[in-house]
Amino acid sequence: MKIKVINKSEFPLPEYETSGSAGIDLQAYVSSPIVLKPFSRVLIPTGLYISIPVGYEGQIRGRSGLALKHGITLANGIGTIDSDYRGEIKVILINLGDEPFLINNGDRIAQFVLSKYETIKFEPVEYLEETTRGEGGFGHTGV
Repeated sequence: MKIKVINKSEFPLPEYETSGSAGIDLQAYVSSPIVLKPFSRVLIPTGLYISIPVGYEGQIRGRSGLALKHGITLANGIGTIDSDYRGEIKVILINLGDEPFLINNGDRIAQFVLSKYETIKFEPVEYLEETTRGEGGFGHTGV
């Protein structure tokens, strides 16, 4: 699938790192290094603007290596880019680690995944069909 993109950064367009990759790495586009202190968050620009087709969303996900090695992840878990958004892609990073983390221009900070979704309409009802699980949740099957 082709996605229209405007790239205002000095970096090449993101590409898949391997043939089996689901996500494309996004790079920080910052004028100077940013120090992200422990338990602080920051909004990092990428210089990318995209046009996502209706029926799809862009998902911004954390990078596993940054999370494991430094405690760097996304403040909002997974970010959503709606199909009608035309602004710059930006990433909300949070440092859950013990040490300050330096973000340099060009650092790979997150992944972008394109995902198809269905639009729903709620149908009000008085009862839901019974299931074996019922209302069990939050660890009801064990720890």
